[in-house]
Amino acid sequence: MAISKMAKVIIVSHRTEATQLLELLQRGGICQILNAEEAMVSRDFPELGIAAERPKDIEELLNRLTRALVFLKDYTESPKGLAAALSPRTVIDQQEYNNVVSDKQVLDIVEQCEQSQAAIEKLKTDSENLHGILAELQPWASLQTPVEELGWLETTTCLTGLLAIQHFEQIQKDLAALDAAVQQIGAAGNKYACLIVCLNEQVNDAQKLLRSADFEAVTLSAMTGTVAELIEQHTQKLNETKKQLQYQYEKAAVLGKDFFKLQILHDHYTNLLSRERTKSNTPATEATVILEGWVREKDYARLEKIVSGFGASSLNRIAPAEGEEIPVEIENNNFVRPFEVVTRLYGMPQHFEVDPTALLAPFFALFFALCLTDAGYGLVLIGLMAFFIRKMQGDKKLMWMLGICSGFTIVAGALTGGWFGDAVQQFIPTLGPLREKLMWFDPMKEPMVFFRLSLALGYLHIMVGLITAFLHNLKQKKFVAAVCDQLTWLVMLNSIVLKLFGAGFGLSPESAAVFGKIAMVPAVIIVLFSQRHGNWAGRIGMGCYKLFSTIFYMGDVLSYLRLMALGMVTGGLAMAFNVMAKTASEEKSIKGYIIMVVILIVGHLFNTAISGLSAFVHTIRLQFVEFFPKFLEGGGTQFKPLMREYKHIYINEK
Repeated sequence: MAISKMAKVIIVSHRTEATQLLELLQRGGICQILNAEEAMVSRDFPELGIAAERPKDIEELLNRLTRALVFLKDYTESPKGLAAALSPRTVIDQQEYNNVVSDKQVLDIVEQCEQSQAAIEKLKTDSENLHGILAELQPWASLQTPVEELGWLETTTCLTGLLAIQHFEQIQKDLAALDAAVQQIGAAGNKYACLIVCLNEQVNDAQKLLRSADFEAVTLSAMTGTVAELIEQHTQKLNETKKQLQYQYEKAAVLGKDFFKLQILHDHYTNLLSRERTKSNTPATEATVILEGWVREKDYARLEKIVSGFGASSLNRIAPAEGEEIPVEIENNNFVRPFEVVTRLYGMPQHFEVDPTALLAPFFALFFALCLTDAGYGLVLIGLMAFFIRKMQGDKKLMWMLGICSGFTIVAGALTGGWFGDAVQQFIPTLGPLREKLMWFDPMKEPMVFFRLSLALGYLHIMVGLITAFLHNLKQKKFVAAVCDQLTWLVMLNSIVLKLFGAGFGLSPESAAVFGKIAMVPAVIIVLFSQRHGNWAGRIGMGCYKLFSTIFYMGDVLSYLRLMALGMVTGGLAMAFNVMAKTASEEKSIKGYIIMVVILIVGHLFNTAISGLSAFVHTIRLQFVEFFPKFLEGGGTQFKPLMREYKHIYINEK
């Protein structure tokens, strides 16, 4: 339950072994390798080059695989719905993986996909063009004259186009004044397909008149034959294009049967690219590749064993450079590990700080439970988490964390009498004595108990944060900081509490008054020594400000009242649904009972979801805002070893 100890290592490998060594390092997933810019050896020896050029061929192949997968996705039957969301990767064994990777013919599928995709795109374009031509020709279907003859007139000009129906009669009259004639051939929507014939010397005037009526010119002279013949020709072309397109669709569907093989290749070459990029960014000489990086202390023996398998490679520990940032990884037991979700969401601690996971775990589970305070909702959540854990692939820490929190919720609900709100009292009164036997208090009848409990837990939470910072400073031998920054606050805050509420702890007024005097000592130390840099005037001014921040601690403690507020809102909403359901059942009919069941199921599921989300968010808020700042700076760099990653498949090592 701490931050992993890291060892700085340097591996020198002959170029002939570097590729295979990197493959085994990636398979082991235990060593983070620094690039040439990060490695200290590059700064000490700037004349070093890099091990390899950028792997452009692998990048191009991976891009082709990606495009092929996108193309085939529409032509393959892939799982959908909840099952696909929970288990998006296909489980295979190592032998099947090796067979696909070693099969060189699989790469031919990529080329076939590219050809099929190009053909489909071209045929779709041709089909759209043919549809456009046919739509353009359709209004002219009754024209008997071959279209090429419309341009053979010597003394007159023939204009073809579409004219709005509402303008037709007026244009007909205006063109007649120019000794021009207009003939309606067909219709296209709210427009007429028209032929306009005018003398050559009147063309400009006729065109000007037509433009004023939004005349849309249509060019037919580029074709030959009658419009009916042209429609038949283009219809035949369209039918042929559709046949070819259908053939390509069927071909793509056949290729889609190898979709999974391409997914395996995609993951394989993704990992290969990761290794090659690592190699191309590491410092090197003409004969050797230098791998500088980090490994967890507990994995050093494994790393040593991997490197020892290569005769021309060596492994050595080196000291980190002054001020060098050490990557951070955290380790916890099975109970605490799921709560690493919260820590990683906040950000990793610095390598010299405390791993907060073990400290936040019990508080997080308890606060979540108090925000729900309903054993029934806890049972529902445990059932859901058990289902997700069983069906879900990948990292299940969040599900396990919520499962643990749900267990605490059952206990909190039993102690406060919450079983789907007041469902026991409303629908199963015979279980009332058992409910009351398990109860500690009823929040609806004794809200002040919940009030005091929330404040007490908040105060304890803050004290744990201060004590953690105090002990950590002592461990780091920062004694002045431990005394002036934490011990003073611990003594003063607890003295103030005993002074104000000593009677509740059984103290006499005289004893409580003593604690008021004791609080003066740390207050003076805070004013004088909480700020230890700068001139005395500035130090005392900042010390006074920090002493004034005592009131902020009061605000921090009061913020924990959200535990009570959310717990009572959850119970109140559950009771409202129970009242609605009870009212529906009073009708004493099948319809009434059906409505009652629907209200109970939908209402309580809704309350479980919305209250569970609120409990999660506000519990995280209490950790991040009230707890972590007391002892944690954060901002550490995540330990990222070179390892294999799979997007599409899951290899069952067993």
